Amino acid sequence: MIEGMFKACWLVATIMFAAATMVYGQQEPCFFVFGDSMSDNGNNNNLKSEAKVNFSPYGIDFPQGPTGRFSNGRTIPDIIGELSGFKDFIPPFAGASPEQAHTGMNYASGGSGLREETSEHLGDRISIRKQLQNHKTAITKANVPAERLQQCLYTINIGSNDYINNYFMSNPYNTKRRYTPKQYAYSLIIIYRSHLKNLYRLGARKVAVFGLSQIGCTPKIMKSHSDGKICSREVNEAVKIFNKNLDDLVMDFNKKVRGAKFTFVDLFSGGDPLAFKFLGFKVGDKSCCTVNPGEELCVPNQPVCANRTEYVFWDDLHSSEATNMVVAKGSFDGIITKPYSIAQLVKE
Repeated sequence: MIEGMFKACWLVATIMFAAATMVYGQQEPCFFVFGDSMSDNGNNNNLKSEAKVNFSPYGIDFPQGPTGRFSNGRTIPDIIGELSGFKDFIPPFAGASPEQAHTGMNYASGGSGLREETSEHLGDRISIRKQLQNHKTAITKANVPAERLQQCLYTINIGSNDYINNYFMSNPYNTKRRYTPKQYAYSLIIIYRSHLKNLYRLGARKVAVFGLSQIGCTPKIMKSHSDGKICSREVNEAVKIFNKNLDDLVMDFNKKVRGAKFTFVDLFSGGDPLAFKFLGFKVGDKSCCTVNPGEELCVPNQPVCANRTEYVFWDDLHSSEATNMVVAKGSFDGIITKPYSIAQLVKE
């Protein structure tokens, strides 16, 4: 708790001095995004999937309206891109021109995970393995120079669905019966290590690896694994094991892999509900939009809250733009990262 409040104090400082956050002229030649629904900006729109949100009220605060972003406005990568000096949002891989690979692409897909079967009950999704295949195809087809790829910024935010839509969902998955939380986290890290090595082979040197947030405190999990009012300790404890292993993996990569400048983004420590209250958020246990019982996404074209900047969550699982702003600024300025801030990666 003390660590969480300490992080929160610094996050408050980040907000108070937001005007002082330096927005760079574009110094990175390109920006590539990998992950799940926290980063997806439209790759799922044409898939046969329940994990897509190209409808109102999603995007109510985004200039282009509903685009497939799982929020009311910008995502964390959107804001990091702005802070890094990119004039335009990095487009989704789906529908992007081949030449876009010289500037960057977003490969993220709602429902995706480290394990191939994760979220299969939702229909089509693009696993992290397939996202990396898409990246290899894109940079090869566009003939992006290796020297350029080594200067690009990369973010990867994956793993939440391996818990929400796999380990803690007994039907149709059996991983919780097969693995202890420690064993499951270890199995995920083995997969993660392989994918990070692959990303490195494809030229990535400056990579921000996002840990998992306190998903036990999302409205969806609070309802399904607690009493709807308090966080699920069981889920959060399992996530903590994964995060510790992922942090160690990133540090090990920096020590052993030549030229690697990977940084770990700690979304967990400052994500306690009390910390969000300290940050000025007033509602942290329910969604801003209308969500039907037993579901997690907004009901199309139904009422939403007026005071969206006071809500931690947009729907029952995904964060609001206000929350995304806090996370993006905290990671860019180094408040919640180690050993490098994203700003440091951008400048080098």
